[in-house]
Amino acid sequence: MKIFNPADNIQDLQYFGEFGGVNPSISDSSTYTFLSAKTMFDTFEGNAEGCYLYSRHSSPSNLYLSQALAAMEGTEAANVAASGMGAITTTLLQLCKAGDHIVSSRTIYGGTYAFMKNFLPNLGITTSFIDSTKHELIKAAITPNTKVLYCETVSNPLLEVTDIAALAKIAKKHNLKLVVDNTFSPLSVAPAKLGADVVIHSLTKYINGSSDTVGGVTCSTREFIDATKNVNNGAAMLLGPTMDSLRAASVMKNLRTLHIRMKQHSANALYLAERFERDGLITVYPGLASHPSHELYKNMINPEYGFGGMMTIDVGSLDKANELMELMQHRNLGYLAVSLGFYKTLFSAPGTSTSSEIPLDEQKAMGLTDGLIRFSIGLDNDIERTYQMMKACMTELGIFKEVMSEF
Repeated sequence: MKIFNPADNIQDLQYFGEFGGVNPSISDSSTYTFLSAKTMFDTFEGNAEGCYLYSRHSSPSNLYLSQALAAMEGTEAANVAASGMGAITTTLLQLCKAGDHIVSSRTIYGGTYAFMKNFLPNLGITTSFIDSTKHELIKAAITPNTKVLYCETVSNPLLEVTDIAALAKIAKKHNLKLVVDNTFSPLSVAPAKLGADVVIHSLTKYINGSSDTVGGVTCSTREFIDATKNVNNGAAMLLGPTMDSLRAASVMKNLRTLHIRMKQHSANALYLAERFERDGLITVYPGLASHPSHELYKNMINPEYGFGGMMTIDVGSLDKANELMELMQHRNLGYLAVSLGFYKTLFSAPGTSTSSEIPLDEQKAMGLTDGLIRFSIGLDNDIERTYQMMKACMTELGIFKEVMSEF
């Protein structure tokens, strides 16, 4: 059976510019004119395909990018947003109302956690945070009011892998919607093909790849995407997280090289993970046989794009982690910065950055330690050189000596 290859779907899309350009023209307008009042009315009602009314509703640039991302995920439709959180929040608010309940993975992006934990209760929506690798706990958390199962394909920051097909079966049995954040694994995993109802990405990360644009996307059925854009009760329409047309065009151009970049990110991350584990460091990477979900993830991914570019190492303490990251930045090995998917390696201590919204006791319970460093491995040409330079930094700070003394 032929493996679904989303890069082929993206490649097969061609848009011509207004004057025959190989890039689609950018419609730098907030509002659009009509030759007749009836056409304006029909467009406002959503009954005039190919016509545009107002850029909060839709624009050509946003439509092109949405179509490409739907093709990438293998869904009927998609809708881009001004940020990843814009995609997440509008999706959940479209699916849930006062009195409803969400069952979410306990290890998710800190902003998503804060939205569910601190903001949604103001609207009468509650969330239970569960270890998504333990399916019996997921089932036990479902109530008559549960409407959504939420997870990340590969969790941020602990790199736990969700069995999407198994959760899809649970969701279907209980008439729930399975929403999957696939930000860490574009092209590698196709959650919709595994049974997910909604797939979300932060376009800011790998898909754009140059850390110059913030964006998000929701991919799903045509019915659901149209519902989010409904002028009367659509969350994406009424909350207004509209992506700028110039930014959409920029992401569209970068999307064309995503398949090349993901292969290099994955190859480099696997190379470093194997060597650091061999050196005795506590290393977590789904491509390592030591990862508890290695076999599961191996069977989920399109092998052409590998296990992804995210890895973690634990150097024992926050002070040591900060010291190492500062030294690596000084040696031009990357940046002490949040986010991921950049051409240079990015590193941060998630407990005090991207996961800082999660209370310390909950961080401890999920296994998020002070000394954990999250790496988004870059596109380095000579990864052996990178390894030697990183190892030199660790040796200089005595990290290997401390690690080995624990054995």
